[in-house]
Amino acid sequence: MRRRLLPLLVLLPIVLSACSDELAPGPAGPGTSTAGDNPSASGSGSSSAGGPAVSRVVVDGVVARGLDAPWGMTFLPDGSALVSERDSDQVVHVTPDGGTDVVGQVNGVDGSAEGGLLGIALSPTYSEDSTLFAYFTAGAENVIARLTYDGNSLSDQRTVFDGIPAGPVHNGGRIAFGPDGFLYVGTGESGQTDLSQDRNSLGGKILRITADGDPAPGNPFADSPVYSLGHRNVQGLAWDEDGQLWAAEFGQNMWDELNRIQAGGNYGWPEVEGRAGEGDYIDPVRQWSTDRASPSGIAVSGGSVFMAGLRGERLWQIPIRDGRSSRPRPLLAGEYGRLRAVTEAPDGSLWVMTNNTDGRGEPRSGDDKVLRLTLSE
Repeated sequence: MRRRLLPLLVLLPIVLSACSDELAPGPAGPGTSTAGDNPSASGSGSSSAGGPAVSRVVVDGVVARGLDAPWGMTFLPDGSALVSERDSDQVVHVTPDGGTDVVGQVNGVDGSAEGGLLGIALSPTYSEDSTLFAYFTAGAENVIARLTYDGNSLSDQRTVFDGIPAGPVHNGGRIAFGPDGFLYVGTGESGQTDLSQDRNSLGGKILRITADGDPAPGNPFADSPVYSLGHRNVQGLAWDEDGQLWAAEFGQNMWDELNRIQAGGNYGWPEVEGRAGEGDYIDPVRQWSTDRASPSGIAVSGGSVFMAGLRGERLWQIPIRDGRSSRPRPLLAGEYGRLRAVTEAPDGSLWVMTNNTDGRGEPRSGDDKVLRLTLSE
């Protein structure tokens, strides 16, 4: 099956700057800094004294159109990407010049509502093994499979990890290889809140496993894939230049979160939501009211965490330095609808994927799209 090639739509550069939309109020938490909270500096590449420099962000064009409920995205060495479609169970090859080709279907996907074909990640040794990993719903569980992608089609699918609780909501689904070469997995509690605090459950966790699905050496709990717990629904995973893992997480009714992940850390759900200042739980570095975020994928680039927002319909730029953050800047607010993923391309640009055809958004002409953003000092 081949989709028609779509030419790259070149837009006049749109400089994105901060507006008056600010972080929802809340008590200051550990690792939270107000350094660099100078609205006039946002988007200009400058910073206030002691604060991190903020990259200038420009919309450079639309890479691709016509995707069907896209969810995950991972880059190939040549600068093209693979995109997973949640409801069609298909993986689509997207090229920088606008080409979109279905390269295969993941077998055994059986999900409803928020379930389906979710995150995908390319093996760090792809040039040697041609391996792609996929996270998907298979009835009552979510599983991770290995597949071969030879540059043309998918083959040789086999499950390497299973038993992650599944449901119509809170399936997690983001997977990414860390700097240590191990696969990190964000899971949800599938609507069963007690699972998040249960170390014997895989729900409401960040997992760390080998490419063969075994608990990674050095995990905080012996013979367990669990890396951190107390999560509600982890949707974004990314590392900064110091190797620090950041994670975005859906809240319930009050606070969505950006967390700095520590091995063995407990992030509080369902005992607390957002910042609580309780010693048993790690507070988020940043929190948002749920109508301004509903975060999904994240990427770290140019000294900032970039966080895609679904209900919030914006891309949040959160400047970071030394594990600390300064005031988030909202970008693209309302311009493209729901945003599912943001990923750094090999050339340093950001590809941002909309998500308006998933049944919860309002599709616009050409949806769903992949946008290309560029950053400058």
